Amino acid sequence: MNSRSRITSILDAKSLDSSVTGLQSFSLSELIIDSELDFELPSNLRLGHLAEAVVSGLIKLSTNYKVLYENVQIIDGKQTIGEVDFILEEVDSNQLLHLELAYKFYLYDPDISSVVLNNWIGPNRNDSLSQKLEKVKEKQFPLLNHDSAQSMFDQIEMEKVSQVLCLLVSLYLPYDYKGSFRPAYANAIKGYYLSSEKLYSFDHTAKWYYLPSKLEWGIDPSQNNTWFRCNEIKQKLNESIQQKQAPLCWMKNRDTFESFFITWW
Repeated sequence: MNSRSRITSILDAKSLDSSVTGLQSFSLSELIIDSELDFELPSNLRLGHLAEAVVSGLIKLSTNYKVLYENVQIIDGKQTIGEVDFILEEVDSNQLLHLELAYKFYLYDPDISSVVLNNWIGPNRNDSLSQKLEKVKEKQFPLLNHDSAQSMFDQIEMEKVSQVLCLLVSLYLPYDYKGSFRPAYANAIKGYYLSSEKLYSFDHTAKWYYLPSKLEWGIDPSQNNTWFRCNEIKQKLNESIQQKQAPLCWMKNRDTFESFFITWW
């Protein structure tokens, strides 16, 4: 995996703002970075932790924020009750921030409800945007006020810490969906989703495909150099569908690129 492409993909990812989340937001666009966007990334992390490693590296490269603490496990007795992602300090103002980070991929299912927020679900329907926001509000933010957290951060004045969420998302709509969204969502739309049957019905004459590993999700497909014909990915794709795992797929059609999920449900 190309580290520069992975780093750039995180830095360029769109974050949902407070108009959607109801929480104070933090955008990576706030970081002032003058140096080269290239640093070593761990090779043994899952996607969420890899995103945390990238964001940590970006903040440390920035000239306007400092990382005071990161990935601090809060332990009550012998039980780990949660983890604080970051405590940051804004250099000029000395403002302290408790930053919680999430890097998510959501598909829009208009049949769930009439409320847009409730219709964003994970590719395998086992998580959702509304559940994530509830977890941040009810578990992750309150963690900072737990008695055990007070002793972990005894070098800072806890009452001066503001809590912010950096929720980086890539959003996907049903194939040929005609609905519209306000900019907070629209800016984060990266593609669509469809069934394997629908995909197989297309004319594949000029098209090439690639099924990225999860660690590659979110990278710009134009950065990819390995492509296959549709019949060459069918076996792997069908195996994923049988296992009820919705894969991400990249498509190259001459000089254009598309990103879409293939759902099993």
